[in-house]
Amino acid sequence: MAKVAKIPIIDISADSEQDQRQVAKELVEAAVEHGFIYIKNTGKDIPVEAVEAAFELSKKLFNAPLAEKQACAYQSNNRGWSAMHYETLDPKNQRVGDFKEAFNFGEFINGKAQQPIPASIAEHESQISAFRDLCYNMCLKLNTLLGIGLDVNPPDFFTQAHKTERGASGTILRLLYYPPLPQTSATAHDVRAGAHSDYGSLTLLFRLRGQAGLEIRTPDASWAPVPVSPPGTEADPAPPILVNIGDLLSYWTNGLLRSTVHRVVFPGPGGGLVDGETDTEPRYSMAFFCHPVGTTPLAVVPSERVRKFRAANEAAAAQDGERKVMTADEHLQMRLRASYKQMYSDKE
Repeated sequence: MAKVAKIPIIDISADSEQDQRQVAKELVEAAVEHGFIYIKNTGKDIPVEAVEAAFELSKKLFNAPLAEKQACAYQSNNRGWSAMHYETLDPKNQRVGDFKEAFNFGEFINGKAQQPIPASIAEHESQISAFRDLCYNMCLKLNTLLGIGLDVNPPDFFTQAHKTERGASGTILRLLYYPPLPQTSATAHDVRAGAHSDYGSLTLLFRLRGQAGLEIRTPDASWAPVPVSPPGTEADPAPPILVNIGDLLSYWTNGLLRSTVHRVVFPGPGGGLVDGETDTEPRYSMAFFCHPVGTTPLAVVPSERVRKFRAANEAAAAQDGERKVMTADEHLQMRLRASYKQMYSDKE
């Protein structure tokens, strides 16, 4: 068995104020040390049935006729279908684009998508909207807990920055499909999704049992697989939700919260396969990329712990005078231009 990543498993379902403070502390420590956190899916915040139904819709979407998907092709607003090899998450090290298909859903209004969607799933539009809402509310809860755990003043600082009533954001629900190695032209050196950190504040990742591929970069610069069902969760109704800190929360906290680099690979029998997982079948996952309102300035968060961390970190302190306070949208556009060079070069 491959040496797996050591990621804490946290149950955030507690209701009492005292219990929530303890959970908030655990979340922050996991975000500082690992940047990734397993959240037990008790079904309280996101019902197991909703996750299962969303995966069924994902399979239906990627099995839709090619013409349907092409009619919803990816646009510069970060919505729509991207074909195999269209996105390149690690352009410096990849010979070709990622071995995956993806479909990005932006905002819904009154259950209606504000973008074209394939006819094969059109009747399920409100279901997709409802699942997106569940993910959004989960992220608000996590942002609140992180604010409490960091003693931010006010503690709902992060949460308020993500409230949809304050304006539009880059938040995206992304469905993903990765074909197995025999169905691709990949070589032993290719990856399904290149090494990258996530662009937003928080990411919720949903995976199916038995489907291998995700790895994170460890502090010693090696790669460690991230099991879908870590030890102790095998009998849970659903695999835990994997949460990772994105670039914006790291930037907001001056690097205190870790935005960890990760990738999706073809593990192979001699590589990073975890017991009970395989890379011989198609891999499906769903990622909810949570972003603050686009006009939000990414100034250092008002937290004493963040201030002390910055003061103790000589490299960060030396850059204080050069630090550019960009907005959430400016940061997102910077990252998208690097991943979709062909699209943006065509427009310039």
